[in-house]
Amino acid sequence: MSVGSDINEKPGDLAPAVERRKATFPCESVPYVLSTADAAVIVLSSLIGGTLYQWSIGSPTPNLLPHCAVGLLASFIHILRISGGGYYDFQFASKPRVEAVEIMVSWVSTGLLLAFFAFLLKIGVAYSRGAFVIFFFLAPAGLLGVRKISKIVLKRAVAQGVIGRRDIVLIGDPFELSVLEPRDLLAFFGAGDVNRFILGKEDGPVERESNDIRVLNSVANFVRERNAREILLAVPWSDSARIDFIREHIKILPVSVRLLPDIRVRSLTDYSSSARQNIMSVEILGAPLSPVEQGVKRLVDIVLASVALLVSVPVMLLTAIAIKLDGPGPVIFRQLRKGFNGQQFVMLKFRTMTVQENGAEVAQATRNDPRVTGIGKLLRASSIDELPQLINVLSGEMSLIGPRPHALAHDSQFEKILSDYAFRHHVKPGITGWAQCNGARGATPKIEHIQERVKLDLWYINNWSLWLDFQILIKTFFEVLRKRNAF
Repeated sequence: MSVGSDINEKPGDLAPAVERRKATFPCESVPYVLSTADAAVIVLSSLIGGTLYQWSIGSPTPNLLPHCAVGLLASFIHILRISGGGYYDFQFASKPRVEAVEIMVSWVSTGLLLAFFAFLLKIGVAYSRGAFVIFFFLAPAGLLGVRKISKIVLKRAVAQGVIGRRDIVLIGDPFELSVLEPRDLLAFFGAGDVNRFILGKEDGPVERESNDIRVLNSVANFVRERNAREILLAVPWSDSARIDFIREHIKILPVSVRLLPDIRVRSLTDYSSSARQNIMSVEILGAPLSPVEQGVKRLVDIVLASVALLVSVPVMLLTAIAIKLDGPGPVIFRQLRKGFNGQQFVMLKFRTMTVQENGAEVAQATRNDPRVTGIGKLLRASSIDELPQLINVLSGEMSLIGPRPHALAHDSQFEKILSDYAFRHHVKPGITGWAQCNGARGATPKIEHIQERVKLDLWYINNWSLWLDFQILIKTFFEVLRKRNAF
């Protein structure tokens, strides 16, 4: 794994390569709004169905609680099925055709599942069959109506620029971008406005490469500043050299990269119906963790870090008192580190040294280091000094498990030595990691040490799983007891 490291980090170096597009309402919120609307329709249909049936048999005061429960269960099943097909995604929801067949198939299967649960759990007494029949035929009419209304609203919002894709970056050569019509952008992105970066059109290879590097530098800064999730390329498929060049220079960004069909490929397909179907694209780079995996990992981080923080409060209080009694200086040591996507954050630790280096030069701790305080030796050996980083985890800057972040001075040094070092920023840094639980912790006085650590970190990124994280947590516990390379 290697990457060209020509992408630098000069903040604000965006113009003139980018046409900035702003939206007042993020498209990422669309799935939540649409799914909530569907849930409301289903629950309301269940309540109306129950009320109408009870009135029809002469019961003026129906018990609506069972009907509400059935509506919630039905909405859960239906939303789960529809979202699995991506029909709540902005790209699908903004297309004009109502997915009537998909909605009806999902609803019929939902009804069959509900009937099965009713038979299995024997709830026919509390929830009548008549109410279920009314609910079964009333809900799909509401779902189709809401879907149609939402598409009309989205179309107007897109046309007025009220809503758009904030998480997508479009890179392309001038010609390919010029032939992308509004219907093309709607089919590709579900929006008529996206963040565009225009590549140069110079004929000379040297001039073109120089301009492309400048544009890709701007792309890197934009992705990091705006937390973009995806990069799309609009480049002729015949220009394989340029595609490879771009791919090699944006590898360090932890985002998915897809190559869109060029004008020639689109002309060979039934593109007239593009607004009603998925558009083919080729993923040339994949994100290390999918959005679902990131969400699961984040949820685990929040739960475990909260529990760990509550349990460790007495230890942290005693540690703070001990540091104060041991000598002058702050209790908490703060140092800038690089996190996910190369974004800087302030990492927290209990102070264990007499110095607080946080500049261009930071000397690594060594065995029997005179800068380490008396209490600091105990804290470093037991890893208690890392406990404040639970706050970094809860704030979203770190994860419980991931590559250990280094001081900025060391990052700059290691990036010059190892071309794949920047790949460690494809995931959030961790309090512990695969490298640490395999003994690769402490100082890195030789290049072989940092090479081994990077190798282990990249293995973790490429092989991540929730089970692997739990294994690392268990192994870390025994590694702390061994106190290997802890000084």
